[in-house]
Amino acid sequence: MHKIFKASVLVAALAIAGSAAARDDNHTPVGTWKTIDDASGKPKSLVVITESNGVLQGKIDKLFRGPNEEQNPKCDKCTGANKDQPIVGLVILSGLKYDGKEWTGGEIMDPANGKTYKSKAELIEGGTKLKVRGYVGVPMFGRSQTWVREE
Repeated sequence: MHKIFKASVLVAALAIAGSAAARDDNHTPVGTWKTIDDASGKPKSLVVITESNGVLQGKIDKLFRGPNEEQNPKCDKCTGANKDQPIVGLVILSGLKYDGKEWTGGEIMDPANGKTYKSKAELIEGGTKLKVRGYVGVPMFGRSQTWVREE
Protein backbone atom coordinates (compact mmCIF):
# COMPACT_ATOMS: atom_id res chain seq x y z
CA MET A 1 0.00 0.00 0.00
CA HIS A 2 2.81 2.39 0.93
CA LYS A 3 4.56 1.76 -2.43
CA ILE A 4 1.33 2.43 -4.34
CA PHE A 5 0.91 5.73 -2.48
CA LYS A 6 4.49 6.80 -3.28
CA ALA A 7 4.03 5.86 -6.94
CA SER A 8 0.76 7.83 -7.09
CA VAL A 9 2.42 10.88 -5.57
CA LEU A 10 5.31 10.60 -8.04
CA VAL A 11 2.94 10.28 -11.03
CA ALA A 12 0.90 13.26 -9.82
CA ALA A 13 4.06 15.36 -9.33
CA LEU A 14 5.30 14.51 -12.82
CA ALA A 15 1.90 15.34 -14.32
CA ILE A 16 1.86 18.70 -12.56
CA ALA A 17 5.42 19.47 -13.65
CA GLY A 18 4.61 18.43 -17.23
CA SER A 19 1.49 20.59 -17.39
CA ALA A 20 3.38 23.54 -15.90
CA ALA A 21 6.07 23.18 -18.55
CA ALA A 22 3.47 22.99 -21.32
CA ARG A 23 1.56 25.93 -19.87
CA ASP A 24 4.72 28.05 -19.71
CA ASP A 25 5.20 27.88 -23.49
CA ASN A 26 2.20 30.13 -24.09
CA HIS A 27 1.82 31.81 -20.72
CA THR A 28 5.18 33.48 -20.42
CA PRO A 29 7.02 35.82 -22.76
CA VAL A 30 10.21 33.79 -22.36
CA GLY A 31 11.36 32.80 -25.83
CA THR A 32 12.19 34.32 -29.21
CA TRP A 33 10.02 37.06 -30.70
CA LYS A 34 9.94 38.62 -34.16
CA THR A 35 9.50 42.38 -34.00
CA ILE A 36 7.57 44.03 -36.82
CA ASP A 37 8.41 47.46 -38.28
CA ASP A 38 5.57 49.91 -37.61
CA ALA A 39 5.87 51.63 -40.99
CA SER A 40 6.57 48.78 -43.42
CA GLY A 41 4.92 45.87 -41.59
CA LYS A 42 8.04 43.78 -42.32
CA PRO A 43 10.09 41.81 -39.76
CA LYS A 44 12.70 44.01 -38.13
CA SER A 45 14.52 41.84 -35.60
CA LEU A 46 14.47 38.82 -33.35
CA VAL A 47 14.45 39.50 -29.61
CA VAL A 48 15.20 36.74 -27.12
CA ILE A 49 13.40 37.21 -23.80
CA THR A 50 14.77 35.47 -20.73
CA GLU A 51 13.67 35.45 -17.10
CA SER A 52 15.79 35.59 -13.98
CA ASN A 53 14.26 35.72 -10.49
CA GLY A 54 10.88 36.70 -11.95
CA VAL A 55 12.28 39.60 -14.00
CA LEU A 56 12.26 39.63 -17.81
CA GLN A 57 15.05 40.85 -20.06
CA GLY A 58 15.06 41.04 -23.86
CA LYS A 59 18.13 41.11 -26.07
CA ILE A 60 18.36 41.64 -29.83
CA ASP A 61 19.52 38.37 -31.37
CA LYS A 62 19.21 39.13 -35.08
CA LEU A 63 18.38 41.99 -37.43
CA PHE A 64 16.55 41.61 -40.72
CA ARG A 65 18.40 44.02 -43.00
CA GLY A 66 18.22 44.73 -46.70
CA PRO A 67 21.26 44.00 -48.89
CA ASN A 68 22.03 47.73 -49.16
CA GLU A 69 21.88 48.32 -45.40
CA GLU A 70 24.67 48.01 -42.86
CA GLN A 71 24.50 44.38 -41.71
CA ASN A 72 26.01 44.95 -38.27
CA PRO A 73 24.99 48.51 -37.31
CA LYS A 74 26.09 50.17 -34.13
CA CYS A 75 23.85 52.11 -31.77
CA ASP A 76 25.25 55.55 -32.57
CA LYS A 77 22.29 57.34 -30.93
CA CYS A 78 22.58 55.39 -27.68
CA THR A 79 24.18 56.92 -24.61
CA GLY A 80 26.25 55.51 -21.79
CA ALA A 81 27.57 51.96 -22.03
CA ASN A 82 25.48 51.25 -25.16
CA LYS A 83 27.01 54.12 -27.16
CA ASP A 84 28.42 52.78 -30.45
CA GLN A 85 27.84 49.15 -29.41
CA PRO A 86 26.56 46.65 -32.00
CA ILE A 87 22.76 46.58 -32.01
CA VAL A 88 22.82 42.77 -32.17
CA GLY A 89 23.40 41.77 -28.57
CA LEU A 90 21.90 44.92 -27.02
CA VAL A 91 19.54 44.48 -24.10
CA ILE A 92 16.52 46.54 -25.13
CA LEU A 93 13.93 45.27 -22.65
CA SER A 94 14.49 44.99 -18.91
CA GLY A 95 12.88 44.99 -15.49
CA LEU A 96 9.46 43.61 -16.40
CA LYS A 97 7.69 41.73 -13.58
CA TYR A 98 4.42 39.80 -13.71
CA ASP A 99 1.58 41.51 -11.83
CA GLY A 100 -1.07 38.80 -12.27
CA LYS A 101 -2.28 39.96 -15.68
CA GLU A 102 0.67 41.46 -17.56
CA TRP A 103 4.34 42.29 -17.16
CA THR A 104 4.90 45.84 -15.90
CA GLY A 105 7.48 48.14 -14.38
CA GLY A 106 10.10 47.67 -17.05
CA GLU A 107 11.98 49.72 -19.57
CA ILE A 108 12.43 49.44 -23.31
CA MET A 109 15.16 51.09 -25.35
CA ASP A 110 14.67 52.06 -28.99
CA PRO A 111 18.03 51.68 -30.80
CA ALA A 112 16.74 53.91 -33.64
CA ASN A 113 16.78 56.97 -31.38
CA GLY A 114 18.71 55.73 -28.34
CA LYS A 115 15.87 56.68 -25.97
CA THR A 116 14.62 54.56 -23.08
CA TYR A 117 10.93 54.42 -22.16
CA LYS A 118 8.87 52.81 -19.43
CA SER A 119 7.31 49.60 -20.67
CA LYS A 120 4.79 46.88 -20.11
CA ALA A 121 3.91 43.74 -22.03
CA GLU A 122 0.92 41.45 -22.36
CA LEU A 123 0.54 38.09 -24.06
CA ILE A 124 -2.33 38.02 -26.54
CA GLU A 125 -3.85 35.51 -28.96
CA GLY A 126 -3.13 32.52 -26.75
CA GLY A 127 0.49 33.49 -26.17
CA THR A 128 1.40 33.57 -29.85
CA LYS A 129 1.80 37.36 -29.79
CA LEU A 130 3.20 39.84 -27.30
CA LYS A 131 1.83 43.37 -27.10
CA VAL A 132 4.74 45.55 -25.97
CA ARG A 133 4.08 49.15 -24.97
CA GLY A 134 6.70 51.86 -24.49
CA TYR A 135 5.59 55.08 -22.90
CA VAL A 136 6.55 58.31 -21.14
CA GLY A 137 4.89 58.94 -17.78
CA VAL A 138 1.69 56.93 -18.07
CA PRO A 139 0.82 54.15 -20.56
CA MET A 140 -1.66 56.29 -22.48
CA PHE A 141 1.28 58.44 -23.71
CA GLY A 142 3.15 55.89 -25.77
CA ARG A 143 2.95 53.38 -28.56
CA SER A 144 2.52 49.65 -28.81
CA GLN A 145 4.06 47.03 -31.03
CA THR A 146 2.89 43.47 -31.50
CA TRP A 147 5.68 40.91 -31.55
CA VAL A 148 5.14 37.42 -32.96
CA ARG A 149 6.44 34.32 -31.18
CA GLU A 150 8.99 32.34 -33.21
CA GLU A 151 8.40 28.60 -33.35
